[in-house]
Amino acid sequence: MFYDPRTEVSGLPHSPFNSGCTPRPIGWISTISPDGVHNIAPFSQFINVTFDPPTILFVSCGTPQTDTAENAVATGEFVWNMATYDQREQVVKSAIPYAREIDEWNEIGIEWVPSKFVKPRRVKASPVHFECVVHQTIDFPGRIPRAAGRIIIGHVIGIHIADEVLTADGRVDTLKIRPLARLGYLDYTTVDSKFELPVPPVPGTIHDPLRHTPETLHPPAEI
Repeated sequence: MFYDPRTEVSGLPHSPFNSGCTPRPIGWISTISPDGVHNIAPFSQFINVTFDPPTILFVSCGTPQTDTAENAVATGEFVWNMATYDQREQVVKSAIPYAREIDEWNEIGIEWVPSKFVKPRRVKASPVHFECVVHQTIDFPGRIPRAAGRIIIGHVIGIHIADEVLTADGRVDTLKIRPLARLGYLDYTTVDSKFELPVPPVPGTIHDPLRHTPETLHPPAEI
């Protein structure tokens, strides 16, 4: 099949677009409002941007904007919590559009721990957290109000990793964590298998078969 989304619809019972962008990691984002109300919500438009400085983004869609986006912009802070298969029920409950004055952590029963550098909470059971400060926001229009989006880009200023999910050789054990990911429609998946595919060497060059990105540390920059 083929269709031009500028002028046509697919003709299928449900839009297939998101099913072509899978799997998508979950941005389980926690924020706090200027009035001190804590919020947490999942976003399937989430990804890392660059590694030095470590930077991530999530996209919030809709008009008016979500509480998460409004809080992040107003306070300049948010936390990404890694969502796992074991947390799937709490993740989907946190997608409910509660009233702005509701503390969703209490409403859903999510245990939390304080962050080190920012005010938003961290999910206690999540194995990895990124504490972030907002670097930039980009608003873009949609053809319908609920498609209007806001890209929120954050610099990661604090990384928490649970010791029990680190392997003996210093890697994050993805299979032990079983991260949750979004497919199309209302479908999700989890990571329960993996394999390595080293990039072949260019003939005549010295090659690192694992293509590890070295960890770097530069003098602090204004972010």
